[in-house]
Parts: sequence; C-alpha cells; structure tokens
Amino acid sequence: MKSGFVGIVGRPNVGKSTLLNAIIGEKVAITSDKAQTTRNAIRGIYNEEGYQIVFIDTPGIHKPANSLGKYMTDTAVSTLNHSDVILFLTDEPLSKGPGDKYITELLKKADRTPKLLIINKIDRIEPDEYRAIYDEYEQTGIFDRIIGTSALKGKNTEVVVEAIKPYIQEGPQYFPADFFTDNPMRFLVSEIIREKALMYLRDEVPHGVAVEIEQYEEGARVTDIGAVIYCEKKSHKGIIIGAHGRKLKGIGKAARQEIEALVGTKVYLELWVKVKENWRESDILVSNFGYNRKDDI
Repeated sequence: MKSGFVGIVGRPNVGKSTLLNAIIGEKVAITSDKAQTTRNAIRGIYNEEGYQIVFIDTPGIHKPANSLGKYMTDTAVSTLNHSDVILFLTDEPLSKGPGDKYITELLKKADRTPKLLIINKIDRIEPDEYRAIYDEYEQTGIFDRIIGTSALKGKNTEVVVEAIKPYIQEGPQYFPADFFTDNPMRFLVSEIIREKALMYLRDEVPHGVAVEIEQYEEGARVTDIGAVIYCEKKSHKGIIIGAHGRKLKGIGKAARQEIEALVGTKVYLELWVKVKENWRESDILVSNFGYNRKDDI
C-alpha cells in the first residue's frame, strides 16, 4: 500500500474545491462563484488498488481582514508543512498580481516537498495565454511538473492523479477503502446549507454567514435536522429570509434535496436566522462556529 497527503493551495476562487470533487468523484467540498467559499481544510480520500491519497482542500490564501480570515489563511499555509505533495492552482500569469507571488514565496520554503503547478480553467484560456502562464511559472524552477486542467469539466484530472503517484511512498491505509471523506455528517450538512445560502444571497451577505446544526437525528425513514443560519447585521437577516420568507424557503428546499441524496432518507429540515453582530471580528465567536479545529490538517 502506498499512501500520502496532498495539499491543494491557491488564491480564492481558482477552483480548488472543484478539482477535489472531480478527482474524488464525490461532492466533498461545497463550491460557489463567491470567493473564500472554503473555510476549513477539507479532506477528500482517493482510493485505488494499492493507493490511498488524501487530498486536503484549503481556504484561498489571501490577506486577512478579520479573525475568520486569519484562521482561514493560517489553515492553508500550515498545510504546506503537512503534505507529501503540494498542488498549487492558478488561473492567471504570475506577474498579474501579488497573490500568486506571495504563495510562490511560501512554496520556496517547502523546498523538500514535490510541487505540481495546476493551471486551471484551461477551457477559458487561449493557447497563447496558456503558454505564457506556463513559461512564466516554469522559469521559477519551483515546480516538478506543470499540468493544465479544467476542473469544472473534469479535463485532465486523471493526469493530475497519475502525476502525483510517483511521489507517494509506502504507508498505512489511513481510512477504510469506502471512505471518500472523514468529515462527520453534521459538518457536511452544515456546509450544504451554507452553499445554498451562498447561491441565493447578494454579494454583501455571504462572507458573514455561518451555519450551526442544533439538531440532527437520523431515523430509518426520516432524518430531522434543525439548523441556524447566522449573519452579522439585522439588515442581512431580512435579506436571508426574503419577502414572505421565500428566500429562506428556497435555501431550505435546495439544501433538503441534496441532504436527502447524501443521507439516503427523507429529511425534515427547519432553518432559523439569527444575528451575531460582526462575529467574524471575534476570536471567540469564530472559535464557537467551529473555525478553531487543531486537527484541520
């Protein structure tokens, strides 16, 4: 058995979670068009005869503006020190902005860890543009291999897995062969609800949304779930609920349908909306919402 851990890092919204889901073949991490959707380190487990590769999807590395942002960035950066292989995702030239430059400087410090550059979203990149991005990163001398992918369309994801395998050493089977993630069901459910909220909400609200599962009872036919969607301002509460409760009902319906497919039973889902003023600024509240786990990596 060969086994190991592969960290996935990059700026916000470059497609890290989409790539993870495509490789695993299951929805392990939620996705949206909103930046900084991923807040925790999410582990997806790839199983193949003779191999178990644990992929670690991380929050986008960015300049933090609050306690939540600091937690997210610290989580991503610490992954560099706990990975057997690092996948660095980008979708633009290194010279375009400071974000990728900052990450490449971090990668230089992990000089003993194999690093693969993944140029994602190649379905949106012209060939000449792709070559320019490729050449610019190749000149850094940091990367053992550079691969172009379209995670959204599943293009070249199998190439990524095959490129990783030579760097995976003999090791234990960390998880049962039928596991595709080690996240508990309550966490997966809370993330699904948050994902649907992201889909329905305006740009000024999503970053201030957190979901807490208050009740979770599995039955043979029905799973009862009670969850609270927290926001930072009273005005945001009204936006989340919507006129005559329509928006909250839409969030609940979309979440319930996906949760039913996940748990394999009918789901009775109750949602409430509560306000925690500026919770992202508070270390205590950030911790209370679960963004403090020492075992994230």
